[in-house]
Amino acid sequence: MSSALLLNIARFILLLMMQIVIFNQMDFLGYINPYPYILFILLYPVNGNKYGLLFASFLLGIIMDMFSNSGGVHATAAIALAALRPTFFKFSFGVSYEYQTIKINDKITPERFSFVAISVVSHHFILFLLEAFRLSFFLEVLLRTLFSTIFTILLCFLLIYLFKPSRR
Repeated sequence: MSSALLLNIARFILLLMMQIVIFNQMDFLGYINPYPYILFILLYPVNGNKYGLLFASFLLGIIMDMFSNSGGVHATAAIALAALRPTFFKFSFGVSYEYQTIKINDKITPERFSFVAISVVSHHFILFLLEAFRLSFFLEVLLRTLFSTIFTILLCFLLIYLFKPSRR
């Protein structure tokens, strides 16, 4: 097995375990729910297998649904994020992002921040909209999306730099 595959498997397991054990227990004021497990989707290699990412995103989401008893909303939001990821890359890094060596875990630049922010906002909006499943709760969906996005982005960058591989 290649080192990139082993790194992705370890990242998948570690982020999923952290989400289930630590972050699923957090619920601040009913509006702030951190979901840093989506870092797996965001940090997946740009030139990696796209179908592998979709399958891994589905697996990540369905496991989250099993532990959260949420009926498929995490799987749907994770697959949507994985499917929209190339569009977010094009928006943030330009059309030729595939030929660049983009590493999200390098220093924070406006491009990297916009990629993470757009990805987290879209994931959370889809997740909370499907969770509420009523347009009468649209304001609550927007509030939960806003507050959870801010907290998740902070956690994502904290986790990225906490577990950043050292340069040799």
